[in-house]
Amino acid sequence: MDAGTRRLVRERARERCEYCRLHQRNSEFLHHIEHVIARQHGGSDEVDNLALACHRCNLHKGPNLSGVDPLTNAVEILFHPRRDHWPEHFEFRGAYLEGLTPARRVTVEVLALNDARRLELRQELLALGELT
Repeated sequence: MDAGTRRLVRERARERCEYCRLHQRNSEFLHHIEHVIARQHGGSDEVDNLALACHRCNLHKGPNLSGVDPLTNAVEILFHPRRDHWPEHFEFRGAYLEGLTPARRVTVEVLALNDARRLELRQELLALGELT
């Protein structure tokens, strides 16, 4: 992937993880350029299939495309940053990130968006007025 593509993805995301919304300046690791649909599932290197993801989101997501909704036990697709509008599917309730639809609850579970470390970091960011 060339430097121009990496720059475009970072600028489009405004240097924020497109899944959990963690800003690059609040992360100890460089955010990754990830394939929304993994290459092994036929995903391409086209910019419409690329997203900016913090290291935790990227590592938890891996090549996954779906998961099981913890409330309905139905298989649902994961949030797709190019097709889905984040505020329609997620909401911060304090430091807790809630999925508002079945597919987004799956995303919260698969990407472990409310694990202990993420909640701790969000609490710190809330106290500093930096969680948006």
